[in-house]
Amino acid sequence: MRHGGQMSDRRGEFWQGVRLSVPVVVASAPFAILFGALAIDNGFSVAEATLMSASIYGGASQLVGIELFGQHVAPWLVVLSIFAVNFRHVLYSAAVGKRIDHWPFLKQAIGYFFLVDPQYAEAERKGENGEEVTFAWYMGMALPIYVFWVAESALGAMFGRLIPNPHAIGLDFLLPIYFLGLVMSFRKRPRWLPIVVASAVASMIAYKTVGSPWHVSIGALAGVLFAAAMPVRPEETAASDETVEVVS
Repeated sequence: MRHGGQMSDRRGEFWQGVRLSVPVVVASAPFAILFGALAIDNGFSVAEATLMSASIYGGASQLVGIELFGQHVAPWLVVLSIFAVNFRHVLYSAAVGKRIDHWPFLKQAIGYFFLVDPQYAEAERKGENGEEVTFAWYMGMALPIYVFWVAESALGAMFGRLIPNPHAIGLDFLLPIYFLGLVMSFRKRPRWLPIVVASAVASMIAYKTVGSPWHVSIGALAGVLFAAAMPVRPEETAASDETVEVVS
């Protein structure tokens, strides 16, 4: 009976994750389709565009990659540029690592592959609420996002040209709205506003001076450094200790 109960719990956690994936799938669909269409415009085949989505699995870095491929840039610079865009995932991994360190090594490796922005945000939120980040819940959210991203990239590669101008009908605005919602969900954290402002200002300055895609990583790094430089207040330490006691 206990084994059956565990299976039922895992099934429930999995579907809880699936429900969280729905708004992400909807918000990311226009970008996946746009990527597929742009990949074809830059000389990719449908199979190559789909493989890129399946292997790199990062919207912004994929768009940067196809732009650089079309300019006959040295391979090492393409890799470096993609790393620059995805550098924030290093920070995500460091934060989420403490949530999933009880998983076996193979499951952790799989989890890190699927660690995109909304996956990090929801895992962090779950951990802060004192809930365990289980593999079943994690994959329940991760798998639909990944499968639909790859499938929609393929659809964009095959039929994306039927949409004359995605920007004109506002399709490109859905994902930024979703990410803004993710940022706002952390607004109750101590010193949230000054850290967000510091990161945003640094990102905008970098965008105007250094250019894309470097502004993404520069903004993230500025926020991290600003947060690390700010002194920890005694009441924040006490609140953190109380949270640990409650979770324990």
